[in-house]
Amino acid sequence: MRKLDYYILDVFTTQRYTGNQLSVVHTPDALSLDEYHKISREFGYSETSFIHYSETTGALEVRSFTPAGFEVNGAGHNLLGAVILALLKQWDIFKTQTTATWVSINGTPIGVNVTQKDDHLFVTMKQHPAEIIGSVPSAKISAAVGLDAEMLGSNGWENKIVKTEVAHLMVPVKDLNVLALAIPNKTRLKAISEEYGFEGFYLFSTAPSAKGYLASARFFNPGIGIDEDPATGTAAGPLTGYLEKLGHIQKQSDHIIFQGEQTGHPSEIHTRVEDDGIVVSGSSVIVMEGSLYL
Repeated sequence: MRKLDYYILDVFTTQRYTGNQLSVVHTPDALSLDEYHKISREFGYSETSFIHYSETTGALEVRSFTPAGFEVNGAGHNLLGAVILALLKQWDIFKTQTTATWVSINGTPIGVNVTQKDDHLFVTMKQHPAEIIGSVPSAKISAAVGLDAEMLGSNGWENKIVKTEVAHLMVPVKDLNVLALAIPNKTRLKAISEEYGFEGFYLFSTAPSAKGYLASARFFNPGIGIDEDPATGTAAGPLTGYLEKLGHIQKQSDHIIFQGEQTGHPSEIHTRVEDDGIVVSGSSVIVMEGSLYL
């Protein structure tokens, strides 16, 4: 029997019991695929990250899985929470990195920067520039999210598939009330994502909010076992890039996307479009820790 340490974090927040829940397991080295799947299923959160420091690569190595057994890549809450955990535990994950700091997600290097604000660590991750790779008619989407077609298409914007690391569908809705009314139909959503070749649905509204958010959003990705996600960095990046391409925002301006209100886990995802990519950042807090047995 083997014993592994685990941690539960709330990600894209500075307050415990808000944000996106993430389980992180510290492993001495790689596990078997079956072990990754079993542990992720046991935790049941949208994603579980497995981490260890590699002396060979000189980097924190991260692999992340959903309860349904899908491996998750890209710079999202699964990576941000894992990095902040390592820093909070004072693991020296950047000890051999001299010119730039980075970590590895499933073998792919992701650049990260660390700052501190008001006693909280913030990690910044760089995604690729946003690329629009397709569109989906509102008539296809409306029934799958329980809305009338005329409730979609705010400002005349179209439903576009946008990719940084991961391709998601950006779905503009008329206002915040419409956003709250959405009821996902998992079977229909899965069929649409398979037909058009993307992962999740990011419903959003740019209606003004009291805190000045760039957008309020909801994310559905039943194709990989995520019914609704409280915070989705891999979708917030593409959304910010899409809004910049529409001329709604400018490069080098800082924004916050609000997500998770309907799940009871409000989250704030900080984003910025730069010339060479999209910055996604946020904080995390540890809420639990313990041991698991294999």
